[in-house]
Amino acid sequence: MKPKNRKYNNPVGQSRFTGLLLISPFIVGFMLFSFFPLSASFFLGMNDCGISRSEYVGMKNYIDLLTDNDDFLQAIIVTLKYTIILVPLKLIVSLGVAVLLNREVHWIGTYRTILYIPSILGSNLAVAVMWRYLFTSDGLVNQFLAILGLSPVGWYSGSISAMSIIVLLRLWEFGSTMIIFLAAIQKIPLELYDAASVDGCGRIRKFFNITLPQLKGVIFFNAVIQTISALQEFNAPFMITGGGPLKSTYTTAMYIYDAAFSEWNVGVANAASWILFAMSALIISLIFVVRRKTEERSK
Repeated sequence: MKPKNRKYNNPVGQSRFTGLLLISPFIVGFMLFSFFPLSASFFLGMNDCGISRSEYVGMKNYIDLLTDNDDFLQAIIVTLKYTIILVPLKLIVSLGVAVLLNREVHWIGTYRTILYIPSILGSNLAVAVMWRYLFTSDGLVNQFLAILGLSPVGWYSGSISAMSIIVLLRLWEFGSTMIIFLAAIQKIPLELYDAASVDGCGRIRKFFNITLPQLKGVIFFNAVIQTISALQEFNAPFMITGGGPLKSTYTTAMYIYDAAFSEWNVGVANAASWILFAMSALIISLIFVVRRKTEERSK
């Protein structure tokens, strides 16, 4: 006697294709809006593409960008310099403010809200325009310096001062990183601090011996997120300094924009995008390696 055919049972239905049917909108969306654009971008990077031309050139665009394009190499150096300066500063400021806000005082919710607001406004181009005019020769910052009896500063005439303006804007937007740190700090068991107090530990010692070790994973997470964001920086230098002076604030994202929409060289722009992606992946991989080595040494 032949056994009867049994239907495949799963939590969402009788057919074995039910699950596939339910996730099909995601699969279609991924293919149309992620996989296909990425594939097309990589293919375009191997072509000399413009408004009225398209010629396959293989890896020529990639090789030329890395060996014979001073503007692109300068943009990579500026991007790396900007990332190295901004990310550690932002982590330090965010963690410090999170520690200060982890207290039960009056109006603490209001303080947290006020300090978080810049993160909401930071992506707004109007804020970048406002920031630009704050540092002009007759801007509010120089007016304040004049009140103190100091000479006005040409913020946009020096490479260091111009970079400082952009770093200061992004540093001002520490709210989202601060909130993550604050949530992690509040999950640290209070018994650890009570035991340390019994042993006579002060606040500084508690911070370095309890708080920091407990926040290793969160610090790593914030470092990765902020590094990726810094490597893709475009709005602030584009709106505030325009990449100047002498391209000292000219980032890789700005080069990609100029290659695509000023020079109309879509092939070079896509090749530069993939190089930026590879550089970002390499840096994030190094961060993972450093974290793993640190954990192995601490065991």
